[in-house]
Amino acid sequence: MKLKVFVLALVVAFVSSCGDNAKKEEVTSTPAVEKKEVIEVVDPLQDKGIGPVSNLVLEEIDEAMVTAGKEIFKAKCSACHKISKRVVGPALAGITERRSPEWIMNMILNPEEMVSENQIAKELLAEYLAPMANQNLTEKEARLILEYFRTKTSSKDE
Repeated sequence: MKLKVFVLALVVAFVSSCGDNAKKEEVTSTPAVEKKEVIEVVDPLQDKGIGPVSNLVLEEIDEAMVTAGKEIFKAKCSACHKISKRVVGPALAGITERRSPEWIMNMILNPEEMVSENQIAKELLAEYLAPMANQNLTEKEARLILEYFRTKTSSKDE
C-alpha cells in the first residue's frame, strides 16, 4: 500500500511538473513586444545640436561680421536658402528666435551627423526631403553667417 501511495505521488509530481513546463513554453514562445522609439521633446532654444560648438555667448551685433556673413551666405547658402521664402531648404527669417546659436552653427558645420542624430534636424529632413549640403565651412565662417542671421528677425529684413 505504501508503495502504491509513493508511486501515485511520484506520478502526480511528474505530471504537475510537465504542466509547468508546458506553461513556461507558452510564455517563452509568445512573440516579443515591439520596442517603440521614445522621442524626447526638447525645447528648440535649449537644443545645442551635435558638433563642435557646445557653448556660445553672443554679444552686441557686430556689423563687420554681419557684412562678411552675408557674403558667405550668398556664396555658399543662397542656392538652397532664402531669408523670406522656402526653396530647397527652409526660409531663414527669424531662425535665431527658433534655434539656439549652437544648434545653428552645428547644423552649418556638421549637417550629416545632425540629420542622423538630432531630432529637430531629422524632422526638417523629413519635411524638406533634401539633406543640407556640407559646405566645409570653418567655425569662423559659420559664426559670421550666424551673425548675419541675427539681423534677419523677419521676412521683411531681406
